[in-house]
Amino acid sequence: MKLIRFVDGVRVKPGLILDDERKIDCSAFGEDYDEAFFETDGLRRFEVWFASNKDRCPELDQDVTLAAPVARPSKLLCIGLNYARHAAESGVESPSEPVMFMKATSAIVGPNDDMVIPKESKKSDWEVELGVVIGRRATYVEESEAMDYVAGYLIHNDYSEREFQLERGGQWVKGKSADTYAPLGPFLATKEEIPDPHNLRLWLSLNDKIVQDSNTSDMVFTIPQLISYTSRFMTLLPGDIISTGTPEGVGMGLKPQRYLRPGDVVELGIDGLGRARQHVRSWSSDV
Repeated sequence: MKLIRFVDGVRVKPGLILDDERKIDCSAFGEDYDEAFFETDGLRRFEVWFASNKDRCPELDQDVTLAAPVARPSKLLCIGLNYARHAAESGVESPSEPVMFMKATSAIVGPNDDMVIPKESKKSDWEVELGVVIGRRATYVEESEAMDYVAGYLIHNDYSEREFQLERGGQWVKGKSADTYAPLGPFLATKEEIPDPHNLRLWLSLNDKIVQDSNTSDMVFTIPQLISYTSRFMTLLPGDIISTGTPEGVGMGLKPQRYLRPGDVVELGIDGLGRARQHVRSWSSDV
């Protein structure tokens, strides 16, 4: 299944993308795709419900505005330097253990929402990443069982303000958490849609020029390793997202460095997970 959430006036409602790419309004199901949904076997319940109710679900316009496909998770947990070639372009060794940091969930927006350069920002950067959505509560998980805890996958653009992140003291979170810095989607693909998440092309273009083009096979730590490792330090709740790192080609790694400017257009995609597009604009108190 490919789960979406869409904007209807002031409300966000659940939906589905069919194999023929039609978008369907599933708000009659009566639940959002949130922690409670995943915790109560919501994917199976929804699949059963839709099989009996699909003929009564309205079709949506293809250009409907999409929200993030998961309602605000308790955690957006990110992994740094998890692609070997990205570590190399950053001038560091690949880590011996996963580098973990949090990203404020208030940064989450829809896949095609504007990216807003924060006030005082000088070095806003892009990062295409594979996000893993947790399907059930996970604590001290063994690697051999870790994939049983996966609900599905989505695209995350882990926007980063490099000056805030690296030159202003403190942890990375301040450079990662500005509003609009975590567009998710366009959809959540459930686990059966992605047979091998460790062999997916992921790419990102800036103004129609490809700047990131890699494969998840370059990850230093695999998804089972990341789930097992992170669950040693915190309980992963249903709906939580682990963002598995970005490949080489970020603005900070280019020569010369290139950071985002108003008017830029960022597009990104991952095999089987669709594509997203964000227009870049300046922060304004009037918006």
